[in-house]
Amino acid sequence: MERAHPIGGRLVTPFTTLLALLSLIALWVLAQRFVHGLGAVTHLNNGYPWGIWVVFDVVVVTGLACGGYVVAFSVYVANRFQYHPLVRPAMLASLLGYGLGGLGAVVDMGRYLNVYNIFLPWQMNFTSVMLEVALCVAIYILVLMVEASPAFLERFKLHRHKRKLERVMFLFIALGLVLPTMHQSSLGTLLVVLGNQIAPLWQSYELMPLLALLSAAIMGFSILLFEGFFSQLGFRRASEAPLLAAFARPLTWLLVVWLVVRFAELTLHGKLGDAFTPGGLAVAFWLETLLFALPLWVLVSPQRRRQAHLLLIAAVAMLLAGTVYRVNAFLIAYLPPAGYQYFPSATELLLTIGLVALKILVFILIVKRFPIISAPART
Repeated sequence: MERAHPIGGRLVTPFTTLLALLSLIALWVLAQRFVHGLGAVTHLNNGYPWGIWVVFDVVVVTGLACGGYVVAFSVYVANRFQYHPLVRPAMLASLLGYGLGGLGAVVDMGRYLNVYNIFLPWQMNFTSVMLEVALCVAIYILVLMVEASPAFLERFKLHRHKRKLERVMFLFIALGLVLPTMHQSSLGTLLVVLGNQIAPLWQSYELMPLLALLSAAIMGFSILLFEGFFSQLGFRRASEAPLLAAFARPLTWLLVVWLVVRFAELTLHGKLGDAFTPGGLAVAFWLETLLFALPLWVLVSPQRRRQAHLLLIAAVAMLLAGTVYRVNAFLIAYLPPAGYQYFPSATELLLTIGLVALKILVFILIVKRFPIISAPART
């Protein structure tokens, strides 16, 4: 098996410079938020429980960060060891994604200085699904730090510590499978709590946890495809298309199960007619449905899924599908009290874009100096 090694190359490039500038803008917005409060930089109001920072930075980004979750399941549960070269980059990307999600949650809190109360047992509301999500995400970030640490121990030649860690790594792998299963499904339960404040097309009291978990798995597999192709282009690596194409089978089944469950629930509860009622909600529903269905055209055909450009199109469609579904469910489908409206401010969007840029920048800098990627260099 090819050993992981630093990619090397210049740290300062036009692309990393752009990412750094976007990150600095985000840090400026953060400073404004913490000095002057949420009202100075957001359009949040009393009618909306959350805005784009929670919906994208927490709900969407943690779904996109499930690459480590699905790789760990594939390698250590399904015994697909051919995917082992993807473990380190997937764990690093998941760590950065969940770190971004955790930061986004804190930034969106009105009284962020009280965040420590989440971890005090005498302050906990043990019937709160938000507590379960917060604790699971916080613990999972720590688990991801441990799972990603062998590359850093190897870089600093702490081989004795690395060997000791590897003896107990199975415990952290097990936790790394349980925790995302819990909190990703619980994100669906958050919508159940909102009841009829969520439009019927996205409210399913029985199946919301399952749909949330399925969407996370689809997003996890598709982000692996997406990152694999762009790592090949950006770092001039050998093509991993044959390895990535092997994800076609589980992805096909996940997409089929998703569509069957989604439409069965709507049909059995008499809500399918809402999808044909003219209006923005119907358009949003059919857009996400099309994005979930389109990749099947590529994945069901052995000839098409061997073509790298079609596989990349399928990956992008699935990423957009999961993103649009979660934005729809948590923001577009939310029915506020009369008189309230919300659209993200420019500073909200700048912070979101800047934090994503920061994640990409840190990922690039780490893989250039630490042994993360295993693929041999392209000649």
